[in-house]
Amino acid sequence: MVRDDILRQRLEKARQKLYALQAKHGFSHASVLRQSMILDKLINQYNHHFYMKEKKPTA
Repeated sequence: MVRDDILRQRLEKARQKLYALQAKHGFSHASVLRQSMILDKLINQYNHHFYMKEKKPTA
């Protein structure tokens, strides 16, 4: 499983790349849309990771 800090770093890098691509190409360019989908997947992974962490029973 991916560690919390690694996942957050990946999210931040993907977000920065998306911003840079958008500034260069605009919102509807194919590379911007691709990067947006990559960021969405990482956000979903992050949310799932922390949802599962909260749901773990404590013994």
